[in-house]
Amino acid sequence: MNDTGQERYVIQNVGDDGYDDLSRLPDCILHYILSFIPTKDVLKTAILSKRWNNIWASVSNLDFDDSLLYANEINGWNPPEKSYFINFVERVLLLRDASKVNKFRLSCRVFFDASRLHMWISSAVMHNIQELDLCLFVKDPFVLPSSMFCSRTITILKIEMNCILELPSNICFPNLKTLHLSLVAFPDDDSTQRLFMGCQILEELIILDCEWMNLKNITISSSTLKRLTINDLPYFGPPDGPSSCKIKIYASSLMYLNYLGYPSYEIFLCDVSSLVKAYISVPVPQERKKRVAYRVVNLLKGLSQVASLSVSEHTIESLVFAGNLLVDLPVLKNLTHLELSMEIGDPTFGALMKFLNRCPNLQSLCFAKGFEPDVCLFENNLIWSSLPKCLLSCLNMLTFKNFHGNDSEVCFLKCILQHSLVFLKMNICCCENLLEDPNKHKEVKKAFQMIAKGSKSCIVLFS
Repeated sequence: MNDTGQERYVIQNVGDDGYDDLSRLPDCILHYILSFIPTKDVLKTAILSKRWNNIWASVSNLDFDDSLLYANEINGWNPPEKSYFINFVERVLLLRDASKVNKFRLSCRVFFDASRLHMWISSAVMHNIQELDLCLFVKDPFVLPSSMFCSRTITILKIEMNCILELPSNICFPNLKTLHLSLVAFPDDDSTQRLFMGCQILEELIILDCEWMNLKNITISSSTLKRLTINDLPYFGPPDGPSSCKIKIYASSLMYLNYLGYPSYEIFLCDVSSLVKAYISVPVPQERKKRVAYRVVNLLKGLSQVASLSVSEHTIESLVFAGNLLVDLPVLKNLTHLELSMEIGDPTFGALMKFLNRCPNLQSLCFAKGFEPDVCLFENNLIWSSLPKCLLSCLNMLTFKNFHGNDSEVCFLKCILQHSLVFLKMNICCCENLLEDPNKHKEVKKAFQMIAKGSKSCIVLFS
């Protein structure tokens, strides 16, 4: 360890032949070690010995990032010339041997030269690339190499581009299992449809902040898809207006769904019969609550088979504006765990009770952020006369976080304890203010001990 407290590693020569322990390792082990080192540092290993000249030229992972060009500009330093980055990439590709490349990552946020980018990506594809990761801040129009869309070796494809994703007429990914798209604008229905249809054994699809405004009707149909993530939360806030795009999803093997969006388009879960876990987060723009409520109900209709559901932001709040549409909500007969990842407010409490009426077999309920201060509940409130059946007959665990000890919180939890016949465990996680007030904390805890519980085996834990 040096004077600055940082560990230092020194390669020591052993034996008369002058070779160090590291150089004695087999090539496959050295390749594995180098796969964790940035490409620009891999090249520096060539000075270690003549043997390393051959090793670095056949390293399986290549990572090119022009971040140095813009990081220094932000910090007020003089950035290196862009020719430095060009020469570096082309030297590596030129001197590299014919062995295959497992992973090729190219990130260009400052540098843009369409012909060179095209050439570099084509070179990676020719080396039987398995994982291709592209982050390109380009200028329209930019067309990715057509050979990339017919690769028989790519298993993971990540594309982040701030422009229209121009697609060739022929798309076929026979071995692609993960497709990750960010910021791209889909051009039209036909070509976008070709892209999804060309992914023959896709298992994971991630679509982040992409532009759907050019589309009308899209079908994502895959019998192998297991995980689907759609993020429709643009960096610059909600879109100017709703899209008329309709997305239908047929994925009989889908097990996990993560949707975060306004939503600016309609999603129909037509066949997700294997769905186990779903996360739905919908912020509600004030100017179009009813339209959002309609689209949220349509989305929730497809969750009839889900076993674990987490709803966040204003998903429940949007149901306040659903009106008669609530009768269209399915009965979630398989749902056993529900997490509410937002504070429950006074307007949403009634909608939550209606939603829980659609969860007849719920066993675990988590209030991840507790109640908003405006929730106003009393022991003589008529709402207690029509509690959802799941709270009375099958709920056996309730977790209530961010507990302040106010009257409405105590009233709600007291009602559950009094009326539930099978309740086993209630976890109450106190907020910092309550924990810092030992007298109030002791008083609230004692009040819960005095409650006459419907289930004799019930346990209440404070933390």
